[in-house]
Amino acid sequence: MRVVWRLAAATTLMVLAFGMTAPLLAVLIQRAGHGPTTVGAFAMVPFLMIGLMIPLMPRLLARWGVLRVYRSGSALQAVASLGYLAGDGLVAWTLASAVGGLGVAGVWNATEALLAREAPPEQRGRVMGLYQTALGAAFAVGPFLPGLLALGPRPLLAIAAALVLLCSLIAFQLPDHSLREPPYGHTGTWQALRAVPALAALAFIGGAFEAGLTSVSTAYAAATGLGLGAAASVAGAIGMGSFLCQYPAGLAADRVRPQALFSTAAVLLLAASLAFAAADRLPWLLWAAGAVWGGVGGALYTLTMVQVAHAFQGRATAGGAAAMITGYTAGGAAGSVLSGAALQWHGAMGLSLVLSALAVAALIAARQPVPQPPP
Repeated sequence: MRVVWRLAAATTLMVLAFGMTAPLLAVLIQRAGHGPTTVGAFAMVPFLMIGLMIPLMPRLLARWGVLRVYRSGSALQAVASLGYLAGDGLVAWTLASAVGGLGVAGVWNATEALLAREAPPEQRGRVMGLYQTALGAAFAVGPFLPGLLALGPRPLLAIAAALVLLCSLIAFQLPDHSLREPPYGHTGTWQALRAVPALAALAFIGGAFEAGLTSVSTAYAAATGLGLGAAASVAGAIGMGSFLCQYPAGLAADRVRPQALFSTAAVLLLAASLAFAAADRLPWLLWAAGAVWGGVGGALYTLTMVQVAHAFQGRATAGGAAAMITGYTAGGAAGSVLSGAALQWHGAMGLSLVLSALAVAALIAARQPVPQPPP
């Protein structure tokens, strides 16, 4: 577990860099004259690339092993971060984002599969909760850094690139044989999706709320007249909610029936989404709803990963993890585009309706049977 936690720490630093970079680029694109739909489409790019790569990840992990896949992903992430720094404009940043998305697929699937595989069965919720809490902290702090550091865009992008390079260095310093791979139990992504479709649907909805709304909500806040730091802090509220909810969700997963947890999460998302309809008149709802979206959306993903660890064993865990990541990234991509279009054409009311429909879908999926922990 020592090596596992070192890789988890490196992944957390990458998320910190992403949490700072994504809203910063969203504001820069908005200031260049592009509307929320374009911002949402740009935010979709890394999720699209992850979605294309994730189906291949279980096979790559089985052939190369976790460490080699992680190293390759971190190297691609480093290239992307340098591309953000060197590039100037939507086209250059989109190309860098596409490269970064390929890297995230390797880093993400390797880390999550490793944690699900190595965590003690009776503590899977706690272990996943701790890891997701660290990611939530990074995701929460990142968007606040532009305001706290009071630096221009280029210095901020340089700091983000330095963080990603540090993560890559951590991965390449680990000994080649520091992780032992189990010799059994390979499961493909599509096979896992067919085995647990309700969990994949819940992961999709979690991604739409937590990841899909970060850039769009920031751009919307900037369009209302907020400055860079204040607008980015809306994404920070989403991250702060994720940070606060992950560990409690993990502990609850070890003690409470999954259907009850998923149903409660769906109801909370529905309440926050309905309330957001008044955001034009009550601007504080930008932060309040964002905190619920991030906290509960992130918790949905954590809970699905805990259930996957119960349902799959050995190397098969990589397939189960890939299925949940596929759902989450598809949700992040779809959420970015749908929410951007809803805001652009129908304002806060339009976004409220779209997100409320997703919350209702989560409530339906929550009532489906899910894998139970072994006795």
